[in-house]
Amino acid sequence: MAHTRRSVCPWWIGWLLASPVRRLLQDPATILAPYVREGMNVLEPGPGMGFFTLELARRVGATGWVIAMDIQPQMLAGLRRRAERAGLLDRLDLRLATSDSLGVADLIGKADFALAFAVVHELPAAAPFFREIAGALKPEGCVLLAEPRGHVTAAAFAAQLHAAKQAGLQIAARPTIRRSRAAVLTKIQDS
Repeated sequence: MAHTRRSVCPWWIGWLLASPVRRLLQDPATILAPYVREGMNVLEPGPGMGFFTLELARRVGATGWVIAMDIQPQMLAGLRRRAERAGLLDRLDLRLATSDSLGVADLIGKADFALAFAVVHELPAAAPFFREIAGALKPEGCVLLAEPRGHVTAAAFAAQLHAAKQAGLQIAARPTIRRSRAAVLTKIQDS
């Protein structure tokens, strides 16, 4: 399968993406409230410097876990510093991923929720990503997929949804998230 080289967000933009000003457009607490509860195990590929990660850690509480993986060590270092300052580092498992793998083979069937926010369009291919995510999800787990309208056309988002379906995920809902194309995906259950 041919992979298209995509542009990955430069690490230094991570500081801008984690800015409190962004909350005016996309409030993590509001976006995550319907999906994340105390005690959950959550995957967050491409967390950047933790705009959503810190809220995820608050929501999973002391009995939950957030596994955040990024291909850029600088992003993870910035996230680590922010989580430490917020007193949430003990709820995080930070992993350096590769462009070919999230590195979650040890989490098969253990994740309750995955947040894929503005990340899939940066990957060389969506299909392997969705296969890894689907494999890590519990049978009742779900994925919130959101992509920026400015970077991802309706056709490109439809192609991502098709790749997700091929990986065993189906659309369960189409939430409205400002400036985004979004879908909640669940595992396709065998009848």
